[in-house]
Amino acid sequence: MRFAAVAALGILAACASAPAPDGPARSLGEILDQAPAGDWRTVDQDNLLYMQLPQGRVIIELAADYAPAHAANIRALARAHYWDGAAIVRSQDNYVVQWGRDEGDPQPMGEGVAALAPEFDRPRAGVEITRLADPDTYAHEVGFAYGFPVASDGRRTWLAHCYGMVGAGRGDTADSGSGAELYAVIGHAPRHLDRNITTVGRVLQGMESLSVMPRGTGPLGFYETPQERTPIVSVRLGSELPESERVHFEALRTDSATFRDVIESRRFRRDGWFLDPVGRLNVCNAPLPVRVRR
Repeated sequence: MRFAAVAALGILAACASAPAPDGPARSLGEILDQAPAGDWRTVDQDNLLYMQLPQGRVIIELAADYAPAHAANIRALARAHYWDGAAIVRSQDNYVVQWGRDEGDPQPMGEGVAALAPEFDRPRAGVEITRLADPDTYAHEVGFAYGFPVASDGRRTWLAHCYGMVGAGRGDTADSGSGAELYAVIGHAPRHLDRNITTVGRVLQGMESLSVMPRGTGPLGFYETPQERTPIVSVRLGSELPESERVHFEALRTDSATFRDVIESRRFRRDGWFLDPVGRLNVCNAPLPVRVRR
């Protein structure tokens, strides 16, 4: 009861209008241009999944801090070339694009496995969250940790299903997924999926190749014929690729002063076009800046 009361007081406080920051407004570009080098982190190539499609390349960062077993299994599957020759099997409007193999299309998994215990959440203790002051419909607190949008009930914390996030498809049982079948959110954030599916990462580059996939005509957007599917040419870890084929990303650290400035610039949109600065921000509307190191 006491926890519920404290949570309610926190929500009421967050709903109160906060004063707009003083000083001249800086654009997102100006904030990032002025960021010190230490506010950026180098994305580990062993956590990057390069998926080559006929129309382009999709690069995914694995969330190893939140789903370590799934991240390890996905790496094993990539090293076994499990997804080479697989396909995009589903494209549901305003929801997800999904890829993998049919049950009757076996492929060696190498050191990977077909089922894992779920990693829907992890203990809140020890996780430093850059917390949003604004209330959330689905969680007591929301914010950012390890470069990803997260939510928490005060005891457990989990990744939020925002646009571009990647999850591990599963059947009816919690342990029926392993990362062998993956999906990316291409529509309005389906936060009702939080804590129901293991979320394994986010797309850093190539969302334009996924979001424009022809919508499936079957139930839930599944393609009804092989001709509708988009083949996957290959999936590789960045650490497997020759240097000439790697993309060296730097992501803005979500525990940095620069990122806090980014959050406030989005809570109070003071650039000329906005007539109402709002003073609120949804966890899925905050940008997570990424740049390519030249």
